[in-house]
Amino acid sequence: MPSQWEYQVGPCEGISMGDHLWVSRYILSRVAEEFDSVVSFDPKPIPGDWNGAGCHCNISTLAMRQDNGMVHIMKAIEAMSTKHKEHIEAYDPTQGADNARRLTGLHETASIDKFSYGIAHRGCSIRIPRQCEKDNKGYF
Repeated sequence: MPSQWEYQVGPCEGISMGDHLWVSRYILSRVAEEFDSVVSFDPKPIPGDWNGAGCHCNISTLAMRQDNGMVHIMKAIEAMSTKHKEHIEAYDPTQGADNARRLTGLHETASIDKFSYGIAHRGCSIRIPRQCEKDNKGYF
């Protein structure tokens, strides 16, 4: 794969995030056409011993961004932890098969079979930025 690119969409509230993501993917595809480039949203378009590419999102609420917001961040993470398998299946058009190729637990990826979270930990399901821990508020 010649290259990988990451871009950000948002900030968006609630379900409008999905609309923004679809429109951004359309724009990216149209721009790529102009430069004879190919875009793939496959999490691991080329097999091999590497981490692949994933879509991640940053999540916060007003309460998470206010003083002592880490309490709310941890509540949200705990709630998400109970639905790990369900989320993996729902966010993958092949019910988890595509992400299973990428989420191996190697190369700074979490294992698809185990929910995890950590501060500045690139190998877990949910990463909390170090600055958020320091500030006791922010996002994940």
